[in-house]
Amino acid sequence: MSDQLFDDGPSASAPPDTSIGGDRSGPGSVPAGMPLAARMRPRDLDEYVGQLDALGHGKPLRAMLDQGELRSLILWGPPGVGKTSLATVIAAHVDAAWTELSAVTAGVKDVRRIIEEGRSRLGLRGRRTVLFVDEIHRFNKSQQDALLPGVEAGWVTLIGATTENPFFELNPPLLSRCQLVRLQSLTDDDLRALIERAVADPVRGFGDRVSLDGEAVDHLVHVGDGDARAALTALEIAAAAAGVTRPGAEGPTATLQVEHVADAMQRFRYDKASDQHYDIVSAFIKSMRGSDPDAAVYWLLRMLEGGEDPRFVARRMVIFASEDIGLADRQALPLAVAAFDALDKVGLPEARFALTHAAIALAVAPKSNSVTRAIGAGLDAVRTHGNAPVPPHLRDAHYKGARALGHGAGYDYPHDHPSGFAPGQQYLPDELDGTRLYEPSRHGHEAAVADRVAVLRDQRDQPGRGTHRRQGDKPT
Repeated sequence: MSDQLFDDGPSASAPPDTSIGGDRSGPGSVPAGMPLAARMRPRDLDEYVGQLDALGHGKPLRAMLDQGELRSLILWGPPGVGKTSLATVIAAHVDAAWTELSAVTAGVKDVRRIIEEGRSRLGLRGRRTVLFVDEIHRFNKSQQDALLPGVEAGWVTLIGATTENPFFELNPPLLSRCQLVRLQSLTDDDLRALIERAVADPVRGFGDRVSLDGEAVDHLVHVGDGDARAALTALEIAAAAAGVTRPGAEGPTATLQVEHVADAMQRFRYDKASDQHYDIVSAFIKSMRGSDPDAAVYWLLRMLEGGEDPRFVARRMVIFASEDIGLADRQALPLAVAAFDALDKVGLPEARFALTHAAIALAVAPKSNSVTRAIGAGLDAVRTHGNAPVPPHLRDAHYKGARALGHGAGYDYPHDHPSGFAPGQQYLPDELDGTRLYEPSRHGHEAAVADRVAVLRDQRDQPGRGTHRRQGDKPT
């Protein structure tokens, strides 16, 4: 983005303020088509709602900003509590140039370029640069390390936003150079204030073309559940359903009752804390288990469009790949993991392709719950024979004195056999010898696995079991 939002104008002798992936609108800018939640971002600190523990008058961060000072910050809090909004108003408050990087797409080269631009701007204009990195926890170690020189020298002031615990996700050297600001979920009063502002604002909001009764406001606050973005999106959807489609424009008016808000939200999203959340997740899993790709795609997109955490959906598919498919299709688990990885790398909405790809593949794959049954049988065995001793020939024989204790004696090293398999060798404890925990199905690829397992078990159960020949110091 250009300096125009925070400066008198661009200079030929200094670098422009741009962000990876395209220009970005800053405080006060309301391009057509911008969602209501983005339009209603605060333009200054006095418009900022909530987070009084961090930003109230007299608090260290507010005092620092009121004195025109700024140090690098890590803003840590749940979604929709104002991390990006706080970063933008801070940049405007201290008259700093604004630039940002995507933690998903930016590389070390991009980080170094922004730092060099900040160094040039500081030297030529004496003007600071705020570098905003959303979801900074997605930066790998090399990317985080690349930030250190610029942050240390003050060429850029880093403001990183994260929903994850920074003590686990950020490198200690970077975290030590930043002030950690913990943001909390917004209160009900905070959300009501934001909703009322959006209804009344004549430019960015609805200019009183929408009115809400008390119950409707309460329902929007409930839908938001501490998340300003969710509450304002719910308001925008309900208003659109009533025919008020463009905030800030002239047009029809509407009075929204609680039933209007509830009906509109029923069409587009669901409450993740309600039974409907669990019902839709259950329908998604059962559709894949029932090999119905059409239903699987419907329930998947219903969740994504409703605001479900896409990582939750991806996790469920990874679990499903082993729980309901297993070895019937050996590509199911790698495919589900790849979809999860793609989600982390590209984010929504583009990751819908990978998630839908995986959901269809899992739905049409042959099914087997043999892994699930093996876990159940295995846990029963562990609970019944949890103290069964390790057979001597399987015990660790690497340390000094182990051989004198009989550890490893009689171990038959499989690689001494042309087939790579040691017939007759026992691996379970004596109390469980011969127990079958894994029972393969005849579905898909697992039919071949079942044949292989049957052959191996026949060879392992051959006469002479327990008379293990000594193989010397072979690996254990």
